Formats: sequence, C-alpha cells, structure tokens
Amino acid sequence: MTTLLSPIQLGPLALPNRIFMAPLTRCRASEGHVPNDLNVEYYTQRASAGLIISEATSVSPSGYGYPNTPGIHTEAQVAGWKKITSEVHAKGGHMYLQLWHVGRISHPAYQEDGTQPVAPSAIKPKGHVFTGTAMEEYVTPRALETSEIPGIVAEYVHGARLAKEAGFDGVEIHNANGYLLDQFLRDGTNNRGDEYGGTVQNRARLTLEVTEAVVDIWGADRVGIRLSPGGVFNDMHDSNPLATFGHLLEELNAFHLAYAHITQVTAQDIAHGAKEGVGPRELRPFWKGAIVSAGGFNWETGNKALTEGWADAIAFGVPFIANPDLPERFRRNATLNAPDEASFYGGTEKGYTDYPAL
Repeated sequence: MTTLLSPIQLGPLALPNRIFMAPLTRCRASEGHVPNDLNVEYYTQRASAGLIISEATSVSPSGYGYPNTPGIHTEAQVAGWKKITSEVHAKGGHMYLQLWHVGRISHPAYQEDGTQPVAPSAIKPKGHVFTGTAMEEYVTPRALETSEIPGIVAEYVHGARLAKEAGFDGVEIHNANGYLLDQFLRDGTNNRGDEYGGTVQNRARLTLEVTEAVVDIWGADRVGIRLSPGGVFNDMHDSNPLATFGHLLEELNAFHLAYAHITQVTAQDIAHGAKEGVGPRELRPFWKGAIVSAGGFNWETGNKALTEGWADAIAFGVPFIANPDLPERFRRNATLNAPDEASFYGGTEKGYTDYPAL
C-alpha cells in the first residue's frame, strides 16, 4: 500500500518519500534579493523532504511584490542559491526552484523605475500591498503590449538557465495564486482582445509558451507547474474554472512534465469566498502525469488522497515551517511543533531556523 513514506520516481529523480516541502514565501533574503546563510540553514534542516520546492523566486527585476524575496536573474543570486543546493544535496535532499513573476500584485515602489506593474489587463486588484514602509492599496497595472510578451517568456528562460547554474534538480513554473501567468489564464483578470485573451485557448497561450521554453532548457522530466484552480487569493476568479484548468492540463499533457502541482481549496480559502469543487480530485481525469497536491493536508488526509489516486505526493507548507524533520515525525507518529504565525514573514532566525527537531 502506498503511503506518504513510500518512495516515488519523479522523472529521473528517485525520491525517498512523498512528503514534499511546499513553496513558502518567508521574506528573509538579503539586499539585492540574494539568498543568504540563514536561508542555507533553513533549507538544509528540511532536506529529508522527498522534494523541496523553493520559495517563489522572481525571474525579473519587475517581478517582485513583497520585501526581501529572492530572485534568479543575477549572478549574485545564483551564487547564493548554489550554497543552498550544495548543502541540501550533501544531506541527500532534492530541490526544485519555483519560477515567479507577480504581475499586478506589486506596486511602483517595487519597480526599478517607479512605473506601474504589468499585467494582462489594466484591472486593479482589491487589497493592500506592503511597500516596505506602509500598507498601500494596489494600483491599476499597465496592460502588456502584445509585442512585450516574448520578453516575458525570455525572463522565464533566463531564470530557468540560471536555476540550472545554481545546481537545482529542476524547476516549477508558478502558474498559481493570482500571479502573472495565473492572471493571463483566468477570465476575471484577462480581458485582452489579442491572441492572449478571450477564449480559453488564447488565455492559456502564455502558460504554454513559457512551459515550452523552460522545457527546452531543462527537459520535461525536470519541470513541474503549479496551479490553484479554486483559489481566490489576490482577488482571483474565473467564470468556469473546470473548463479553464481542464483545457490547460490537457494541453500540458503533450509535454510529459514531471508533475502538475494542483492545490485544493482550504477552509481559509472558503472563508475568503472560494468554493469547493475544482481541485486535484476533479482535474485528475484531465491529467495523465503525476499530481502533487497541497492545501491543509495532514498525515491521514494525505494518505487518503494517495490511496484514492488523485494525488501522487503531497506538499506540506505550515507543517514544514514548524517541523524541519516532518517525514521522521510522521514515521514515528510523533507530536508536531506548533507554528508561530507571527514570524512567518520576515525577521531573524526566530520562527525560521529555531524550531527543534526530534
């Protein structure tokens, strides 16, 4: 019987368990969005995960929307990440880098020239952004010109190449949670009139172009993609998510990717207006490959998803924040450390590298 502790073959990687570390924004990179020694310790502590998926990492200077998040577009950033991957590998771990561009979930304060952030359409998101000194309303983004979109693809290509230089085992394309590629995909944020808007085929075009370009660098069996079909985070919605994400997955099948990382709706999502009904279970028929799922799982519910066949591995977020040795705790049925939510974003080693192992 397959459990979370069972090994899994993911592309060329023979992974020791199906307990993956979810991508977790922690806002602790150094100046220049460079990973640092504290980040090395944090990830190395969690090397027993079947696969570590890094925190979201910007492929572009224009792709930031939060303070002290890392990047993958400069040589200094490559050097910082290389220290992390070297130590994770020395501990027997495996690690993918998550490629990210926030699109409209930014502010002129994060743009090098103080201009508007970019998006598929000039639709202002609800909510506020921390600009480094204060919480301010999101601004109305600038809609990308059709002629600019190849440049966006090129930024993902550059990030993917540098991720290979930095020693990662693969990359995950961040196509979820209301960031740039998700903004193009969903009709609530995309009202374009060119070949990147309108029909679901057009709205999926940028995702497919980015995927093809990244696969050309890494090979399909070292590329994953993250989707949040039921999510409403960052003021997202779609009129028919089952059709939208079902179509995208059917198109992505042609690439034979390492996995699709599909989040399920959590109680927190529902409290913010999300509805159940479109997640990895419902999208399983559209996807021929491995599914990694995330979203409020525990030992029991994770194993149930594997047994029922709509997930092949589970990515744990908050449990990995508080339990660096999560697989061993599951193995021993040990008590889990309680997370300190006040230290999730930004700060020092407190609530980052000081959680005890067994």
